[in-house]
Amino acid sequence: MSSNSSLFSSIENDLNVLTRNLNNLVNTNNPLLSSATEYLFLAGGKRLRPAIVLLVSKATMGKQELRASHLRLAEISEILHTASLVHDDVLDDSILRRGVPSVHNGFGTKIAVLAGDFLFAQSSWYLANLDSLEVVKLISKVIIDFAEGEIRQGLNEYNSKLSIEEYLEKSFYKTASLIAASTKSAAILSQVAPSIAEDLYHYGRHLGLAFQIVDDILDFTSSTETLGKPASSDLIKGNLTAPVLFALQKNPTLSILIQRRFSESTDFEQAISIVKKTKGIEKARDLAMEHAQVAIECLHNLPNSESTQALKQLVEYVLERIY
Repeated sequence: MSSNSSLFSSIENDLNVLTRNLNNLVNTNNPLLSSATEYLFLAGGKRLRPAIVLLVSKATMGKQELRASHLRLAEISEILHTASLVHDDVLDDSILRRGVPSVHNGFGTKIAVLAGDFLFAQSSWYLANLDSLEVVKLISKVIIDFAEGEIRQGLNEYNSKLSIEEYLEKSFYKTASLIAASTKSAAILSQVAPSIAEDLYHYGRHLGLAFQIVDDILDFTSSTETLGKPASSDLIKGNLTAPVLFALQKNPTLSILIQRRFSESTDFEQAISIVKKTKGIEKARDLAMEHAQVAIECLHNLPNSESTQALKQLVEYVLERIY
């Protein structure tokens, strides 16, 4: 399987331009706010969301050149994603992001909140200038979904009765909504048939869910250095993810530990042990694979091309992160 850099080889130049443009796109006259937003983009990241937008754009445009609106949509998707991460880190009081101190640790909570708000506002401005009402509606709904996802997560902290279905709904709002709306929007800008655009929406939805489930598995199986943030941070904060929910179905003791918020000295280590012994991680992996398979099936009406193949391989790449 290829690395993500080779997967994106056909759009490498476009991604390089995007990276250079991001700081200019969020430029502000306020020096402190500019420093905070610049810090965000210098921290790097996989640029997964804009890469998906560019690949879908190429797959649906055939031999035609990408439009300026495709490139701007890719930039908007990354700005929106980054804005959501800033607010996530404030709400979760996360120490690290992408291996470096989170924005609120470096600049303070007020500046971090304002930086996130500023990025949301900037993305909305660029979105309005795409001159596509359908795309504006799709991407604007993502901002609502981000808030819905955070509210649901907050209301369900340490809720051992949370169902897998409720977990997937929250995961859609927080992660998959942006990917789904971006893939459909790229197709709309290519002026493809509505059925193709809808297929690509579902591709993004299921890819996004698979990606989130894999991330939740990695929270149990990877180190802090690999994750770029503290390992097992979700569970300790009461955010119950797929591995935990599957483990709860097998061992009721885990529910007791969660409900008392790991107040005893050995509670947290015992909870991790239960998740691993009950094969909660393996069950979560199966769930990720189910969504990945559906994502690939959603591409069957696209013409065969290098970009279409890259979209399929991207699904495999997401899964291979857990092996």
